[in-house]
Amino acid sequence: MKQFISVNDVVDINALVSKALDYKSNPLKDKKLGADKRIGLLFLNPSLRTRLSTQVAAQNLGMEAIIFNVDKEGWALEFEEGAIMSGNTVEHIKDAAPVLGKYFDILCLRTFPSLKNKEDDYSELFINQFIKYSGVPVVSLESATLHPLQSLTDIITITEDIRKSKPDNKRIKVVLSWAPHIKPLPQCVANSFAQWMNAWGEADFVITHPEDYELAEEFTKGATITQNQDEALKDADYVYVKNWSTYTDYGKVYDNDPKWMLTENKLSLTNNAKVMHCLPVRRNVELSDEILDSESSLVTTQAGNRVWAAQAVLSEILNTKQS
Repeated sequence: MKQFISVNDVVDINALVSKALDYKSNPLKDKKLGADKRIGLLFLNPSLRTRLSTQVAAQNLGMEAIIFNVDKEGWALEFEEGAIMSGNTVEHIKDAAPVLGKYFDILCLRTFPSLKNKEDDYSELFINQFIKYSGVPVVSLESATLHPLQSLTDIITITEDIRKSKPDNKRIKVVLSWAPHIKPLPQCVANSFAQWMNAWGEADFVITHPEDYELAEEFTKGATITQNQDEALKDADYVYVKNWSTYTDYGKVYDNDPKWMLTENKLSLTNNAKVMHCLPVRRNVELSDEILDSESSLVTTQAGNRVWAAQAVLSEILNTKQS
């Protein structure tokens, strides 16, 4: 693996999942793999699980992890080619990224969409410029459109739960359900989960959302899509709850209907489904307390598995660099 930006960088999803679960059972088995290697974790927006889990994963592999909050501690970066830098930006990515490539063996980057200009956000300019100019492998800690480490974690969590609770090997049904929120959120997690589920291909995958909340077809193609949440939830084995803003009329909130919040009553339509969310979650807005605090919730397990997803990815990159 030369980089990790999307599911397209993964040759075999199940093999990567198995590697992650192997690390979960033996976290320090490759503690010398990253010896004398340094990883840079660069954040252009806040993080809790992504930052800490990736740092722990790197240290489990023997790497030194250095965290830099670019938006708070660094110069304002310019990403546009040919820019006349007479405004607020101080340093061009063409100058900054190669220097960072000298300091680190792997660069991990977390960016965030503006939710104002769809073309700019979906061009993935920020992360692509780091890839172009840094000269070292780049790992996405969330980009303007995707969150691949989260999606890998989600499939790890589903696979782990299947092994524990569904040994009959019957095909499962997974539902991605839109949820209300108080403000517009990116489509990153939803896009990425759809992309990974479709690539994985080992579940019947359904997306349900209100009218006008369609995601980009490049990520959802292959999924069943419905605006009837009850119909989607019927016989589901896993329900992934997430809010996202509108894609077509970009970055808007049209519908904040509390009826879309998942409750125990709605969960009764499922096949005793387990419930997932990437966190942070707005309790009693996106998900009810009764769900989050119940045995149906996988959110804490899911968050814990972020370490093993990151460790598997970093291990693949380190092994590629050494081969």
